Amino acid sequence: MDPGKFDPRHTGELLKHMDKQNEVLMDAYRSMLHELQTLQVEEEMLMRKLYEVMSVHGLTKQNEGNSNTSHNNAGAEQSNNEVNTTHEEHGLSIVWRRLIEASVKKVD
Repeated sequence: MDPGKFDPRHTGELLKHMDKQNEVLMDAYRSMLHELQTLQVEEEMLMRKLYEVMSVHGLTKQNEGNSNTSHNNAGAEQSNNEVNTTHEEHGLSIVWRRLIEASVKKVD
């Protein structure tokens, strides 16, 4: 069969195939959407845990009232900016996940 010409006798088969492909793609879309939502919830929990760990170590802006922690606050601000940049640009990377897991294990 010439690739430039379509035989109208195969229209029914083509329609069935396209419907099946559409169904498969919609199932994949639903599955990926569910996985994305699950990962977003996990990311939110991990970011909260990271904030909690950073708070325990005095790396959040809550400590700005103390005069002897100004150096730590500058580092924390830079660290927070790096976290936000990483989060915004790349999502929660594997490196951050491992860092959070390691930090959580140390805190517990």
